[in-house]
Amino acid sequence: MKESSWIRRMFEAGIELREAHGAENVFDLSLGNPLLEPPAEFRAELARLAADKTPNTHRYMPNGGFPEVRASVAEALAEESGVPVTGAEILMTVGAAGAINTILRSILDEGDEVVLLAPYFGEYPFYIQHQTGVAKTAACDDNWLPDIASIESAIGPRTRALIINSPNNPTGVIYPEASIAAIGEALTRAEEKYGTEIYLISDEPYRKLIYSDQPYPFIFNHHPRSIVATSHSKDLGLAGERIGYLALNPADPGKTDLMDALTFSIRTLGFVNAPALMQRAVAGIQRATVDIAIYRDKRDLLYGTLIDIGYECVKPDGAFYVFPKSPIPDDTEFVRQLQKELVLVVPGIGFGTPGYFRASYCVDDWVIEGSIAGFRKVFEQANS
Repeated sequence: MKESSWIRRMFEAGIELREAHGAENVFDLSLGNPLLEPPAEFRAELARLAADKTPNTHRYMPNGGFPEVRASVAEALAEESGVPVTGAEILMTVGAAGAINTILRSILDEGDEVVLLAPYFGEYPFYIQHQTGVAKTAACDDNWLPDIASIESAIGPRTRALIINSPNNPTGVIYPEASIAAIGEALTRAEEKYGTEIYLISDEPYRKLIYSDQPYPFIFNHHPRSIVATSHSKDLGLAGERIGYLALNPADPGKTDLMDALTFSIRTLGFVNAPALMQRAVAGIQRATVDIAIYRDKRDLLYGTLIDIGYECVKPDGAFYVFPKSPIPDDTEFVRQLQKELVLVVPGIGFGTPGYFRASYCVDDWVIEGSIAGFRKVFEQANS
């Protein structure tokens, strides 16, 4: 608990500051809590389902999810990825976090290792520890792209998986096709070297929050033992509904045994199955999203402002975060100084990368605008 999430620590600090100074005077950019409400398609589907009196609608279903829902999700994913995914490769989950824990529970023996790319989502090490694994860290380069040599150094005979997250939380960077291909090749070399099987797990809750015209580089064509974990927390604004899915690579020769293990794990972890109503609600709206242009405008506002002040930052192409360099080496001290100005961000140490900080722009514009004076003051103090 002493090492618990910095994101939650800042969230709790925000509550205290709002109580002391008033909510309108606190500028909280610490939490990636989606601002945009679900699209009209979701509300229409939810209303239709609420009025549906078909028997068995709310009873137990197969642990992997309703077959018709899995088929619908697979159809949309196959269309998007160009890979012939079927319902047999889909398992409906309690969000992406539920998906990743289910995967790790299914593939790890005690002491097996999972490689993470820093900066990484701060909860990953806890997921790995909870499922009896050991987290190993590999580096990214100055543009936050995977360092293949570092990945190869982190892989050993106990390596069972590598987790990537693109668009990345906290950087917003999208790993290009070349990086995904190089990762797949590195995993294949390691498998041959050690005589093992290593899974490539891609955490993709921000996959549809992309601000460029480049196609999203799916992992399936680059490593046979690959698994997508995703949720509708961000693309449909349903973070509180805890609905997502995982998808196996149709080319994985061990996919049948793996799906059996996943189905067993989701049941015995206590999820049992993904929520029935939410499964049905998202099945027919897989191609819908919130208005991504709104997040793009917020990115431009916050990123542009920080760059104008003098902060160093790689421009994010997706998600809803910026990850600038702290103007002082101690990122936690920088965050404390910002708190004095009633601005809340998360130190980079919470993402395995000290010396930086994460600011979320999935907030009202007045929050971003109100934070500018604090960002400027602390930056000028650091450079005076």
